[in-house]
Amino acid sequence: MTKTTAAITAVHGYVPDRVLSNQDLEKMVDTNDEWITTRTGIKERRIAEKGQALSDFGVEICKGILKKRGITPEDIDMVIVGSITGDYRFPSTANVITDKMGMTNAWGFDLSAACSGFLYALDIGKNYIENGTHKKIIVIGADVMSSIINYKDRATCIIFGDGGGGVLLEPSEDGLGIQDSIMRSDGAGREFLLQQIGGSLEPITKENAESDGQYVYQEGKTVFKHAVKNMAQVAVDIMDRNNLTADDIAWLAPHQANLRIIDATANRMGLDHSKIMINIEKFGNTTAGTIPLLLWEWEDKLKKGDNIILAAFGGGFTWGSVYLKWAY
Repeated sequence: MTKTTAAITAVHGYVPDRVLSNQDLEKMVDTNDEWITTRTGIKERRIAEKGQALSDFGVEICKGILKKRGITPEDIDMVIVGSITGDYRFPSTANVITDKMGMTNAWGFDLSAACSGFLYALDIGKNYIENGTHKKIIVIGADVMSSIINYKDRATCIIFGDGGGGVLLEPSEDGLGIQDSIMRSDGAGREFLLQQIGGSLEPITKENAESDGQYVYQEGKTVFKHAVKNMAQVAVDIMDRNNLTADDIAWLAPHQANLRIIDATANRMGLDHSKIMINIEKFGNTTAGTIPLLLWEWEDKLKKGDNIILAAFGGGFTWGSVYLKWAY
């Protein structure tokens, strides 16, 4: 019996038009272009316009996917959104997107795993495809990080940008698509990268509404140490589990958090740097959006059957890796 796999059959990305460069940040906080570039690899990032929400990103992503695949909104069975910056606490942004898109036959939900959100969502989507209950699933990873960033905090405002992308998953019977995935988490890391205020533990009140707790907090050195270790290890683990060598891998699509973390992961895998997808210099860290943005930008370079490793690390802590064979 032929095994059904979940294959990516279309990909699309979206970033806002507004550019926030390192030179712009020099006018806002005590930093400079050389300092940012040396430590992160980032030169600029995109920022949403006032009133532009995550669902607006999602609509543009879905429109692009449908157009590329030549299908209609009614053809979609499910939408899964990996994000920490939804339009609302509830309802889910996936529900908003399906309504705005007229996806009358689709249901969906949001998933919160910070920078690993797209991989977590992709892993869940593949199971619905493999089980045979769904035929066309859109998986989105995107964030409007500017909505939760303090632009007076130079430790975080230099890193994050807005944007994201998505993929269409469909059944494949020819051995292409997602081959394996490994997902991990460690809640003990939550204190080092979080948004403290706004949840049920510490709801927004009149007294705390203007405090820095409403913004992203990151203890950079600790997060960096865990990211280097865990993102590299999970990528190597998925290679080992599938008997892959560096020569077998066509591309690594790593989460774009920091150029040094990306380099450490590639080096641990034994990969030549010509095989690494990198766009951090243009978009910064779009959290759940980085990996689908990479696939979108590299789409015309990908060949059917290419072995691709996806790897991410995010707040929580969360991390994971996906091994797939490109399907078109």
